[in-house]
Amino acid sequence: MKISINSKIPSSTIENGVYQNLEKTPMMTDDASYVKIFRKQFKAPKSVSPQDKIPSVTTDLKNFYSEKPAVIWFGHSSYLIHCRGINILVDPVFCGYASPFPFMMKAFEGANTYGVEEMPTIDFHLQTHNHYDHLDQKSIKALRSKTNQYLVPKGVKKDMLNAKIAEEKITELDWGSHLEISEEIKITATPARHFSGRGLKRNTSLWSSYILEIFGYKIFIGGDSGYGKHFKEIGNAFEKFDLAILECGQYGEYWPLIHTQPEEIIEVANDLNAEVILPVHWAKFKLAYHPWQEPIERLLKVGINKKIATPQIGEPLILEEKLPQTQWWKDIS
Repeated sequence: MKISINSKIPSSTIENGVYQNLEKTPMMTDDASYVKIFRKQFKAPKSVSPQDKIPSVTTDLKNFYSEKPAVIWFGHSSYLIHCRGINILVDPVFCGYASPFPFMMKAFEGANTYGVEEMPTIDFHLQTHNHYDHLDQKSIKALRSKTNQYLVPKGVKKDMLNAKIAEEKITELDWGSHLEISEEIKITATPARHFSGRGLKRNTSLWSSYILEIFGYKIFIGGDSGYGKHFKEIGNAFEKFDLAILECGQYGEYWPLIHTQPEEIIEVANDLNAEVILPVHWAKFKLAYHPWQEPIERLLKVGINKKIATPQIGEPLILEEKLPQTQWWKDIS
């Protein structure tokens, strides 16, 4: 694999030992406080979690094959990208919870049907950042025998080493790092507007989005990000995308800059010149206090003229062949 620098993409910067966003990005609004957030969470309505079981589709991933890029979503921000026998696994969290403790932030019933046993051989594990709802060390450890290489943002190597991953299998990428895997497969690390941390100390590792160029197709892998100027810059650098995988959910009024609002996803797609949108970061964990199905409904309301995929967990999206668009959540209370 050959790493070069894409000069159109800015590299990361560090100040006082911590990574910085491209724009000033307070974690919370001036009037926010942890007391206010706790109170709102405590008073959240029942609708923040589904009362019925989340449905899923059973796909035999070990024998799945597609000539065109396919994405199989596992709920929240975990998904498999497959094309012509190549498997790229993004942010696998299969432990059933999104926190340091098993009794906190548990997956909705039915939303954790896919796990380590269902995964095929993984050519590349792609990590966007190290938050607990994206980096699950238990899953990473259990997937070691199936995974060939790990591509992670700067500073995340230590989290992978803590999961007992061999150092020679880990490649750290800065924003602007362009990794040429083969003539047909290239990955570029690009900025996101977010933060990192698995404890009290924040931003000692980087957070990233990625561009996957695979067999003539371009896919934007968004990770977690608030809306910002970086989307337009990425769109200008790469011209257009066949698919943009964008976070949709876990936003809140007290942290408007580190997650996108559903309506902003349309702006992001326009900035990227994306043909198809796949909304993720919803339907598995309760990390905010909006109704669990609100993100997708708000997005569809403003995205009438956009191609928005709404697969069930485990249901393949195949570019140019299969665009799932059923509103399956409407059958769940």
